[in-house]
Amino acid sequence: MEINGISAIITGGASGLGEATSRHLASLGAKVVVADLEGQREKGEALAAEIGGVFAPSDVTNTDQVIAAVEAAKELGPLKALVNCAGIGWATRTIGKDGQYGSAHDLDVFRKVVEINLIGTFNCIRLAATAMSQNEADEFGERGAIVNTASVAAEDGQIGQASYSASKGGVVGMTLPVARDLAAVGIRVNTILPGLIDTPIYGQGEASEQFKARLEVGVLFPKRLGTPHEFATLAAELLSNSYMNAESIRLDGGIRMQPK
Repeated sequence: MEINGISAIITGGASGLGEATSRHLASLGAKVVVADLEGQREKGEALAAEIGGVFAPSDVTNTDQVIAAVEAAKELGPLKALVNCAGIGWATRTIGKDGQYGSAHDLDVFRKVVEINLIGTFNCIRLAATAMSQNEADEFGERGAIVNTASVAAEDGQIGQASYSASKGGVVGMTLPVARDLAAVGIRVNTILPGLIDTPIYGQGEASEQFKARLEVGVLFPKRLGTPHEFATLAAELLSNSYMNAESIRLDGGIRMQPK
């Protein structure tokens, strides 16, 4: 699929993996909708202005806001790409140490993580794909492509990652059936499972660098954290390579996460 000249929506597009993907797709000629929370407006608008796109305030669980982002993308060009980068993480053990029911994992926390990471991802898929289905098909019948973001935690969930791993495992689990659903209208679906990627989530400063250095020890090769740009280039390949479909691909330097 040709990226030049299309419009693309990047959720979580104002920072981290989403920012890198927004920049990279714009460099390939896409008109990008930087979709992120209202609280990210200043950063999102600045990025959008820099790359020639637009910012759309988007809570991925809010159907009206996602539809608005889709409509904004359609104004820029044919919407043929969606990259779902929005997500949250929350470390909580399943039970507490005191044997009390009240210290068990908060169900509201579990629901929120699943609501954003899994249901939010599907919400964006179903709405963007609806718009893509109205595109004129190319010579092979293709109308668009979608890339989701899961995590190696979907397969190697660590202690305290029950909600996060469940949500990301759900993203992996729905990749094939959604790809099968959307094959009827020529839309491909793939998922990336990032490992340890050097994003602002790790903070800044000496303590942050020491923490990241400890994390690097577990990476098989190369012995470093991944870069957001490496994620972005893989996302672009999954969008442009029309024979890539229904796959979940680890991007992790060969790491296999230990229990903690």
